[in-house]
Amino acid sequence: MRRFACGARIALGAALAVAVLSTVPARAADYPTRPIHLILPFQPGGFVDFSGRVLGQKLGEVLGQPVIPENRPGAGGIVGVDYVAHSAPDGYNVVLIDPSIVANPTLRKSMPYDVFKDLVTVSIINASPEVLVITPQLGIKTYAELVAYGKANPGKLNYGSAGVGTTPHLAGEMWKARTGIEATHVPYKGIGPSYVDLMSGKIQMEFSSMAGALPFTSKGSVIAVATTGAKRPDVYPDIPTMEEAGLPGFEIDLWLGAYGPAKMPPDVLATLNRGIAKALQDDDLKKAYAKFGLTPRGTSVAEGAAFTRSEYEKWKKVILDAHISLD
Repeated sequence: MRRFACGARIALGAALAVAVLSTVPARAADYPTRPIHLILPFQPGGFVDFSGRVLGQKLGEVLGQPVIPENRPGAGGIVGVDYVAHSAPDGYNVVLIDPSIVANPTLRKSMPYDVFKDLVTVSIINASPEVLVITPQLGIKTYAELVAYGKANPGKLNYGSAGVGTTPHLAGEMWKARTGIEATHVPYKGIGPSYVDLMSGKIQMEFSSMAGALPFTSKGSVIAVATTGAKRPDVYPDIPTMEEAGLPGFEIDLWLGAYGPAKMPPDVLATLNRGIAKALQDDDLKKAYAKFGLTPRGTSVAEGAAFTRSEYEKWKKVILDAHISLD
């Protein structure tokens, strides 16, 4: 009887051990064992979509599991980020997003997630200045001519963006504040759709990612007049920076960061971070990014978190000073 009781206790203990172990998140040595979903929170086309699909292919090769790009657009990136913020913290859902992740908390009175409590920065992926493009319908070809037109025709300029609160929108607001030119914001669901109206002249200008602009500027469908970096990018060597064009200190970096749900096991987070760092060193990825003016970055988890906080403070000031709100 005692042997039976002892055996029963051993069996029960083993069963409990198995049950407990089954609830413990997989270790990095076991991760990943299935496909990873890379959430792209905007419409197909443009900076985020292109960057994510290139990164996903190379990251999949590094990690030995498919990395599946998945577009989940809506609410200026909030829908896709919220999906990841409330997914299981197991490393199988990661969102790739631009500075809207740090702008949205100031733009809205309430958010479905807290950027600093519900998410963790996996890595900052790449960076690129924006490019200011105008419609050929204006009949002008330089930044100086655009400024002259805007001042001579107050209120006649409409500028497009990928949506309220996106970096192209905030860049337009900064430009208005710095130049004193009146212009009306026209938001679109992603930067791609705005080019249809830009080419036809329904809108006259916009700040755009280079990935979004190059297919159109290369054909002359729209005209690039200035870029927002500290120096001229290789893809636009003949286009002046905003400072060169006469607006000193006007610098905007359109970066991309990878974020996962908070409470991811540290070893899983480290595996993702190392995998991204290795993928960003791939020569094919570098060449693909370079064609669209993108510079691979890659940061440690700590560096990425600090960068995210600093960008939050930067754009918070811009938004509050311009009285921009999504509510």
